[in-house]
Amino acid sequence: MNAANQQTKKMKWQWVWIAAAFAALIAITLLPHMKGLPVAGQRALAILAFALILWMTEAVSYQVSAAMIVGLIALLIGLAPSIQDPAQMTGTGNALAMALSGFSSSAVALVAAALFLAAAMQVTNLHKRLALWILSRVGTKTSNLVFGAILVSIVLAFFVPSATARAGAVVPILLGMVAAFGLPNNSKLGALLVITSVQAVSIWNIGIKTAAAQNMVALGFIQKEFETDITWSSWFLYAAPWAFIMSILLFFVMTHLIKPETKALEAGKDLIENQLKELGHLKASEIRLIVISLLLLLFWTTEGKLHPFDTTTVTIIAIGILLAPKIGVFDWKSVEHLIPWGTVIVFAVGISLGTVLLDTHGAQWLSNKIFGSLGLETMPLIATIALVSLFNILIHLGFASATSLSSALIPIFIALTSTIHLGDNQIGFVLIQQFVISIGFLLPVNSPQGMLAYGTGAFTAKDFLKSGLPLTIIGYLLILLFSMTYWKWVGLL
Repeated sequence: MNAANQQTKKMKWQWVWIAAAFAALIAITLLPHMKGLPVAGQRALAILAFALILWMTEAVSYQVSAAMIVGLIALLIGLAPSIQDPAQMTGTGNALAMALSGFSSSAVALVAAALFLAAAMQVTNLHKRLALWILSRVGTKTSNLVFGAILVSIVLAFFVPSATARAGAVVPILLGMVAAFGLPNNSKLGALLVITSVQAVSIWNIGIKTAAAQNMVALGFIQKEFETDITWSSWFLYAAPWAFIMSILLFFVMTHLIKPETKALEAGKDLIENQLKELGHLKASEIRLIVISLLLLLFWTTEGKLHPFDTTTVTIIAIGILLAPKIGVFDWKSVEHLIPWGTVIVFAVGISLGTVLLDTHGAQWLSNKIFGSLGLETMPLIATIALVSLFNILIHLGFASATSLSSALIPIFIALTSTIHLGDNQIGFVLIQQFVISIGFLLPVNSPQGMLAYGTGAFTAKDFLKSGLPLTIIGYLLILLFSMTYWKWVGLL
């Protein structure tokens, strides 16, 4: 009965938030004309407000919200005066093309390909074998296991382009080790190992271009607005040093923050060895996947240096090989149910919404209103980065998806770069803000991998916050330090 009451209460609030989203949409649409804001831009902002309420409250699934957003863009922007010729209506056909423009982005193709690559790891269990092998080598001391959990997250980030898949591979293994020692999931040791692995996954979402879908959102907008591609190796040059330092600091924060019940897990070693034995010898499909993954990593890292092929192209070719008979690792029927197609749709619609905000000048107007009163144009660049990054971190508290946050904020940050005349620092500024968007260390609800781990019952939200608060402060200060030093040295700023 209690569960039924909770479900009824949830549904009640669901409708409250849906009503609030439509109320915000209607209210902003009907506001008097605002100077410097085209009608289409005003309606784009109304759709953004609608989307933000649905995304932050999760009143409906992200996939359902994507369908709603497409319909609203087609209707409201279609019936608004054209930006190019205000004497003419945009037309629902033209507006629908805008609403679906995200599906033609190479960034969306890369996300889809990345999901196939993650599925290949899942089908072959290669990511689990790799995680077990690393953990078997680090030793049984709890401090060594914390190091091992971080190391696994780093290594998997190179080969598994899905934060949720990486967490899904490592967390069960760590909890299995805790259980083998006779401790419950919610023991201090369980909290220590699981929180460490999840925070490491989040850190390396920043360190590697292909590690997280939200990175593709930013790159899609950067490519469209600045006509510049950020290669895999360039991203790694900019972000990996930050992630490496954060990983070292994560180790010290976690080992000093949570004191486990035991200093060694001898039973854990036996468990890992038994699980490795259960996996058996390397299968032919795993060997092929290893070869393809290493070749893919080679092509990613040498993009623009040894060959002219971009990240998306080589990844799609790799997926074609993985699907090919004899030389691949799976067929279409076995993999299609493993791909979260809704993620691709949400991703594409998020890019479409951001593009509409930029094309209708709604993002530029909103940027002026949010940041214009701060006098950023007269501030040093580091002060601008400090203020905008702080705003970025705080607003993330309301989001469960960094992809949605990127869709909402990156267009605004791109518009801001023109407003405050950053010149050659435009791309660097936007890229740094994308790094900050992935700083979802404070609450488990701020990332899918956090929610996955939280669902195991290994820790409380309070436990997570204890680690997340110092990590967020450290990450923020490190962003500022890198902005004043390293990123200038390597030409990002």
